[in-house]
Amino acid sequence: MQLPADHRQFHDDISPDRRAPSQAEDRIIGRVVACSGSRATIAATVQGPLAGAANPWVVGRLVSISLGGSRIVGLVYEMRAQQGTWDEAGLNPIAVEVELLGEVVDGEHGAARFDSGITAYPPIGAPAHRIRSRDLERIHDLGQRKGVVVGTLTQDAAIPASVDMERLLARHFAVLGTTGVGKSSAVALMLRKAVAAKPNLRVLVLDPHNEYAHAFPDSSVRIDAGTLDLPFWLFRFEEFADIVFRGRPPLEDEAEILRETIAVARSRYRVVPAHDMARDLGSSVLKRPLDPAQRRPADSAGTAELASPYRIADLFAAIDELIGLHEQRYPRTTLRSLRVRLETLHADPRYGFLFAHANSMETIAPVIAQIFRVPHKGRPITVFQLAGLPSEVLNAVASSLARLAFDLAMAGRGGYEILLLCEEAHRYVPQDQALGFLPTRQAIARIAKEGRKYGAYLGVVTQRPGELDPTILSQCSTVFAMRLSNERDQQIIRAAIADASASTIAFLSSIGNREAIAFGEAVATTMRMRFLEQRPEELPAMAGRAPAEAERRELLVEELVARMRGL
Repeated sequence: MQLPADHRQFHDDISPDRRAPSQAEDRIIGRVVACSGSRATIAATVQGPLAGAANPWVVGRLVSISLGGSRIVGLVYEMRAQQGTWDEAGLNPIAVEVELLGEVVDGEHGAARFDSGITAYPPIGAPAHRIRSRDLERIHDLGQRKGVVVGTLTQDAAIPASVDMERLLARHFAVLGTTGVGKSSAVALMLRKAVAAKPNLRVLVLDPHNEYAHAFPDSSVRIDAGTLDLPFWLFRFEEFADIVFRGRPPLEDEAEILRETIAVARSRYRVVPAHDMARDLGSSVLKRPLDPAQRRPADSAGTAELASPYRIADLFAAIDELIGLHEQRYPRTTLRSLRVRLETLHADPRYGFLFAHANSMETIAPVIAQIFRVPHKGRPITVFQLAGLPSEVLNAVASSLARLAFDLAMAGRGGYEILLLCEEAHRYVPQDQALGFLPTRQAIARIAKEGRKYGAYLGVVTQRPGELDPTILSQCSTVFAMRLSNERDQQIIRAAIADASASTIAFLSSIGNREAIAFGEAVATTMRMRFLEQRPEELPAMAGRAPAEAERRELLVEELVARMRGL
């Protein structure tokens, strides 16, 4: 289709829509020449190469199509020249494809409102304009909802990008993007805004790279392998078994032996060992496996989530007594193998956080106070540094923390709102149901599905949304999609976000660092934005500072080995 060189040859009875009386009467930059249900083609002319603000046509920007009392908002997603040559001095006809997103309607007293969807489509010849700044503000205005500024619009840096913090947290959120685009910096910014907006909020960050503590020097507590006390008796059976057997599925006899001996050790806690232990061995506790009804109080939901303590010495004693029975129900080799495994675990300094102070705690109160900041004492954020923990315990630790977060929020009855932020979330809730650790998946899914009723919120951060459980992602009602070059990752977002336009998603492979496309309930409408720039001291450590001077020297091999052993 050959378009005329001068767009002014298109005539209609629609006014030029001047912004102010001092402006030129003819501000038209193009006219509609084709329209479908969701898209339109605009004919325009340009003279020579235009750059920066002088260029009205840029892919990814919004334009308006005037209908008199209303203006249709269109997103530019494609442009093409209509001739095979380019005249540097003359006018060059181009065709611009836009996706129709909604319309700005003027009210009786000059107030305007933005409505998603189109009620009146533009006629052929309708004029297109640069969008007004006040229309751009109206499109992204939260209305009566209280907004928190987290950035600026990419199209106009003078207009703030605001989110409804209440809905952002209560409806869960996700930050997605490839490595190096600024995910961690964006998350640090939003956490800082969240604790400022909600004084009752506690934040628990599962930090696999040990980078977030640097971003909150005055408002966070750092917990690492050296400062953590997470007693072994706090874990549910599935979690403790995962630690004992290093992530491999235990054999049937191994699991049954461990379950029974833990039950015996719990029963002997606080009991003066004046009676003959051998008499217990003839009892039903060790003579037959515990039936489901007997196991339920120690291993299932409800109050049993807060496990009662027991001594590791009693666990060893129960295994020894099984080994000494004349009538063997389990092979002695299996019993001895389990005892050696537990002894090795208990003696390993890397697992000191499980055993060092476990039996000096009568309840889980010290654990709750340390990890979930009750009271917070001016530091509502806990950065849980996972990098120093043995890899074999990460799944069990994440499972227990997510479970405790939900239980604490439910018990707090609104007094404690807890945000669990999962960095590298695809590790804990992978798409493949056969991968990962089932109790961790269940604990995180419980927060995602039920947590908002009790004040337990979920934040998901990942560079691989294609490997994340889509059920978890679908529960995140607000998504900040940063640069994603993988086509599968982009498809996941298209499927998960109902109101994301296809043209907007197409920009995910090329947007800049600190930029994001925000969708969902915490924003007024789909928004391309740039997060606020932060000071170096407010950034996560890996993004904001070089290695400490002490780490720049060449380490001795003995020091390296000691660190690897957890000493």
